[in-house]
Amino acid sequence: MNQVTENLVKNREEASHTALLLISGSLITLYLTANLMAVKLISIFGITIFDAGTITFPFAYMLGDVLTEIWGFKAAKRVIVLSFFCNILMVLATTVGVYLPYPDYTAETANAYAQIFGYVPRIVIASLISFLIGELSNSWSLIKIREKTGGKHLWARTIGSSVIGHMLDTGLFVILAFAGTAPFIDLLSMIGIQYAFKLGVEAICATPIAYLMIYKLRKKLGISHPS
Repeated sequence: MNQVTENLVKNREEASHTALLLISGSLITLYLTANLMAVKLISIFGITIFDAGTITFPFAYMLGDVLTEIWGFKAAKRVIVLSFFCNILMVLATTVGVYLPYPDYTAETANAYAQIFGYVPRIVIASLISFLIGELSNSWSLIKIREKTGGKHLWARTIGSSVIGHMLDTGLFVILAFAGTAPFIDLLSMIGIQYAFKLGVEAICATPIAYLMIYKLRKKLGISHPS
């Protein structure tokens, strides 16, 4: 191997490592943000339609698709599991904060903190279970669809895998996070509307971004399929 080839390989390895870190960090950030935002429910015309965290989830799934396409299922699985443990650390830290003593003049702020982060543990437990199952199903489905289509039709596997992943994620999350605190009709509307919203955002916004990212990464890293 000559010096030029060695430098090219080294540069691509460094670029791959940097891109993997950036995408992994972004996915974990979106996931953590979604759990914090999920405390707030959004209502339109008196009907609870979804929690605020729903806004970021399609983009977390999109990054999961990019990870799977470029680095393979094993790499995507490692990042998903890392997200799992990051959320456990977050809920432990914020829960400790709820029970720490505070000065009397900050009682209003402390109560607000407790109202938000006191509810977060249930949100995170629900999210941990649903996200782990949903994201792993999404990545696994993407690989299977790619095998069936011979590596063609990227849109079919990004959207097709999301249909399965979001269905499992949304149904499990809403039931585990809000059962007993929201009316049954609201739970059904949240599941249906969240599912439709996530797929809509995925198809209209996230999939074009995934296409662009995958194209750019394949070109920069000199690969056509994940390892």
